[in-house]
Amino acid sequence: MSPHAVVQAVAASPGHGFSKPLQPAIMLLAGLGVEGDAHMGVTVKHRSRVRADPTQPNLRQVHLIHGELLDELAGAGFRVGPGVMGENVTTRGIDLLGLPRGARLRIGPEAIVEITGLRNPCSQLDDYQRGLTAAVLGRNPDGSLIRKAGVMGVVLAGGRVAGGDRILVELPAPPHRALERV
Repeated sequence: MSPHAVVQAVAASPGHGFSKPLQPAIMLLAGLGVEGDAHMGVTVKHRSRVRADPTQPNLRQVHLIHGELLDELAGAGFRVGPGVMGENVTTRGIDLLGLPRGARLRIGPEAIVEITGLRNPCSQLDDYQRGLTAAVLGRNPDGSLIRKAGVMGVVLAGGRVAGGDRILVELPAPPHRALERV
């Protein structure tokens, strides 16, 4: 982990669209998520999950993507930037995908987000740009699927988050559990 991990950008949207417009700052609310965002709430807000069971706990209150992924995708010819793939927080200097379940991110002076799992890329990525879904998926040498479209988390402590805010990583006690899709 870099000692210089920061928030690159923040985004939120009250509607269930694909991309989220960039904001100067967002407010994280403990136990709920991003104030004013369509995915805010104690129970699931993702439409397909609501149809399956609307009483499920919302483990996807905050979506984070590492800005380095956006660089990789842009280098492959995709038109992507912060907020485009629906994330609330774009980071720099953190291997988000390498974090264990339960890792905590202290973002800015007050906010704490606990990582719950990996975002599962959906077909909306290809609706935005053909081939984007495949570009955020890979394979390990053993053939297992690698999901690169960011991580999801829940808000443990609220606070204002803005571009340039410092991020500190706190790992849970071992044994560490690898992230799975949520």
